[in-house]
Amino acid sequence: MSSRERVLGRVRRALADVPADARPYEEAVTRDYLREHGQRSVAETVDLLAENLADYRAIVHRCAEEELPGLLARLLSAHGSRTVVVPPGLPAQWTAAADVTLVQDLAASTAPELDEVDSVVTGCAVAVAETGTIVLDGSPDQGRRRITLVPDHHVCVVRVPDQVVPSVPRALERLDPARPLTWISGPSATSDIELDRVEGVHGPRTLEVVLLGGS
Repeated sequence: MSSRERVLGRVRRALADVPADARPYEEAVTRDYLREHGQRSVAETVDLLAENLADYRAIVHRCAEEELPGLLARLLSAHGSRTVVVPPGLPAQWTAAADVTLVQDLAASTAPELDEVDSVVTGCAVAVAETGTIVLDGSPDQGRRRITLVPDHHVCVVRVPDQVVPSVPRALERLDPARPLTWISGPSATSDIELDRVEGVHGPRTLEVVLLGGS
């Protein structure tokens, strides 16, 4: 008997007393768990997002729409960025005040080429307050997954309150599972067996999140 047959045999025995149900999985499995924990106002939800982002060592900024170009210019200058990769659908005015060379998100771009880029600026699909998580889905203002994984500095703009949800279940309701989803909770980090933390191994070492709009 192969390993595969042994595993499948255990599954069959485990399911032997489960009634047959011809309904689709989505209907047969109840999803009556809590969609979110507690009741919060919009402002409280945004504050929770900012708190949890900072707890994961992301750097959080808040600004109004008209202040965004100036803020992005200051952030990129402070980081010493000379080149910035931008997705094709990023609003041009966002980076208009920055004294940088813009690098377009191209399918032909290689990892070594992107590694030479100083920063990346993107939008997002949704931000989860309870977990301090930014979700990208490859939309035009976010670009290919690789541009947010290779450069060492990522500036992500979150529209408040439209793109902020309280919980992961609420986020899943708004996301298309067929799209390439990237879930980001703070800058890339890993720890060895002695808990020595190293940042920048699996993605950007520095994550800056701009909460754009009212709170």
